Amino acid sequence: MMPQISSVIERRLLVNYRVEPDVAANLLPAPLRPHLVGDWAVAGICLIRLGQVRPVGLPSSVGVRSENAAHRIAVEWDGPEGVESGVYIPRRDSGSPLNVLLGGRLFPGMHSFARFDVEESRHDLHVAYTSRDNSTQVSVDVRAVDEFEGSTVFPDLAAASDFFRHGSTGFSASRDGRRLDGLELNTDKWQVHPAHTHTVRSTFFDDRTRFPRGSATLDCTLLMRDVPATWNVTAPMQIPAMA
Repeated sequence: MMPQISSVIERRLLVNYRVEPDVAANLLPAPLRPHLVGDWAVAGICLIRLGQVRPVGLPSSVGVRSENAAHRIAVEWDGPEGVESGVYIPRRDSGSPLNVLLGGRLFPGMHSFARFDVEESRHDLHVAYTSRDNSTQVSVDVRAVDEFEGSTVFPDLAAASDFFRHGSTGFSASRDGRRLDGLELNTDKWQVHPAHTHTVRSTFFDDRTRFPRGSATLDCTLLMRDVPATWNVTAPMQIPAMA
């Protein structure tokens, strides 16, 4: 069993799209379904730099650092105590060979290796990467701002923050494709800030076979910095066998 992992989220950029529900549903394995906000499903890109990553109980000096990315879709499902929520992650990439080696083995989520290009100042942030197999490319340029505005899905920053905080469990297909393995983010220092996206490009969201033109639109961007967090493995979710 994977030990509880401690880390610091040095930077977590959530670039969020509003998506037509039927389009999102087509990308989800059973028993997951889109978690709707009003008339919209929510999907996006998480670009996260983790520092001081190590098993709980070990000193931070032995921790490792990595750039990582996940394409995500907000989901819900019927749990034993009612409807639960989280995210489904069809694609994970990492600049860490260790994450690529251990992902889907020691901890949930298979990762593809990617090379990251990051430029960061107090207010401006550029994150780009290309996977080694060239199947996925992302480039995002944002600027931290004071006011949250422009979202069609969320009325204010508090609503957006609450939505993503309660969707802190991410599910990914296991290596054998028979179940969904879950990893839960826990922190008592949750805090997000608004950001304005100048440009965003993602071969995942730009793929018209996944997202027909007009079915996925950039909605809002949120930024987290310097947040201590732990990661816990959750019970796996079985994928129903095909009839």
